[in-house]
Amino acid sequence: MSGQDHDIVIRSGTVYDGTGGKPFQADIAIDNGVITAVGDVPGKGKEEIDAKGQIVTPGFVDVHTHYDGQVTWDPYLQPSTFHGVTTAVMGNCGVGFAPCRPDKHDWLIGLMEGVEDIPGTALVEGIKWGWESFPEYMNTVEASPLALDVGLQVPHGALRAYVMGERGARLEPATPEDTAEMARLVKEALEAGALGFSTSRTEKHRDKHGEHTPTYKSEQAELHGIAKAMGETGKGVLQLIADFRDVDTEFAMLRGMVEISGRPLSLTIEQDDRYPDTWKRVLENIHDAAEAGLPVKGQVPPRPTGVLLGLTSTLNPFLMHQTFRQIWHAPIEKQVEALRDPEFRAKLLAEEPDYPEGEIVTMLCTAYHKMFELGDPPNYEPAPEDSVAAMAERAGVSPREMLLELMLKKDGHALLYFPLMNYLAGSLDDVYEMMTHKHTAFGLGDGGAHVGILCDASFPSTILTHWGRDRTRGPKLPLEWLINRQTQANAELVGLMDRGVLAPGMKADVNVIDFENLRLRAPEIVHDLPAGGKRLIQKADGYTATIISGQVAFRSGEPTGVLAGKLLRGAQARPDGAILSTAAD
Repeated sequence: MSGQDHDIVIRSGTVYDGTGGKPFQADIAIDNGVITAVGDVPGKGKEEIDAKGQIVTPGFVDVHTHYDGQVTWDPYLQPSTFHGVTTAVMGNCGVGFAPCRPDKHDWLIGLMEGVEDIPGTALVEGIKWGWESFPEYMNTVEASPLALDVGLQVPHGALRAYVMGERGARLEPATPEDTAEMARLVKEALEAGALGFSTSRTEKHRDKHGEHTPTYKSEQAELHGIAKAMGETGKGVLQLIADFRDVDTEFAMLRGMVEISGRPLSLTIEQDDRYPDTWKRVLENIHDAAEAGLPVKGQVPPRPTGVLLGLTSTLNPFLMHQTFRQIWHAPIEKQVEALRDPEFRAKLLAEEPDYPEGEIVTMLCTAYHKMFELGDPPNYEPAPEDSVAAMAERAGVSPREMLLELMLKKDGHALLYFPLMNYLAGSLDDVYEMMTHKHTAFGLGDGGAHVGILCDASFPSTILTHWGRDRTRGPKLPLEWLINRQTQANAELVGLMDRGVLAPGMKADVNVIDFENLRLRAPEIVHDLPAGGKRLIQKADGYTATIISGQVAFRSGEPTGVLAGKLLRGAQARPDGAILSTAAD
């Protein structure tokens, strides 16, 4: 061979091929968007990437994002692509922007604003409505410039409101005619290439006015009717979140959706301090269903659901104080000035708000043992002795006084970390159990959502750094297994058999990572959404190159301008001739 024989050759990297097998040193050749060789590649590439001393992995598949609006104006879907994500699946938790009647745009924006904490002004400014039906929405996304591949799911909330109007929003039961029409529209969307259907049955999901999401009380006949339609197509996956107040009864209804449809189901697993053992009982039900041959998995996170509190965030521990509300919407400089004023400060600290009993907002304002300085790089498994409560006790001051001091650092731009879910034990030991359960999948990063309080789209980097390298407060996990979970395993979870493994014939989505120096930066507030809306982003150091469809789309996490992504229409078959050498357990 001579000349430039390949589009790209990645040289001498330590290859984690995505199957869960042991790493090996090899070159990787890429041509026309496909991996053509893994091993010793004698031919040259038009571009050669020196990966010596670095790891080479398949691109990461994030099955749980909420970029349903952002995808129509942002081709890069940041912050997910700061962290090696090459395929993003959206339309989760029953919320999204199609189908939608022209006179319901504002209502649907209000639902997404409330449920997923995305600024309504940004959605109004950013979304250029050009659709009503779900297939029309898919066409709009397909015509949008994209740096990565995206898959869409039919959101039950939008569907129910489209079919039932105000009755759906008021949580009225669906009639047989309503169910039949929803089923018809789901079939239409699946035939057009939707990856699945999602719904929500949690009290936590409310619109901007505090009203429950339309799907909260959907009855068995409605859910099973939609599931039956999915089974008739033989297409699509099911995704949902539920509270499981009555675990066995609720799970039996959801298990019935799988039994009727034959389609795979994944559902949210999280530990809520108020109901500390529910997650274990849900996992027991998942285990029983899976062992009976049903395709059911729990979606689990690699770290707590981490709320970021501070003056620049959407939330802070003083929001229930009427004294603070006097300055809440003032510029940050004025807030800092007031909070440093002895008279204002004394009045604020003396106030005792009327906290609602049993509500999450009360936890966020008063659970001082779960509040921590964030740090840079962030520590996502902080020890109890590093909490605000412990710091205050050592300093001989009240927790509120300590909170004020910490919030005023960096001239009021400091952020505090509140591990809301999955941290009752004060460590990630329960998360370890979730992650290593036989019937779970990695997800729940929520990229594109909760943009003023969370930045969990960085989960892929946490999986590598914390669990694969840095953890000190418990066991680590094998890097090859962790990579498999967010590449091949996640791709296959949603029916994408053409990616997630570095093997000849497979789609050329690849990360080259300087693993020894991979590091998460601290989250930061930026105002780059449409209409100047604010959001949290989080970058990472160490992603040397991210290749999507055979082209370098990101270098050091930043876009190259290459837009080789596309809308995925339906499940993707294993390419003819692709040979996977090993398989993960």
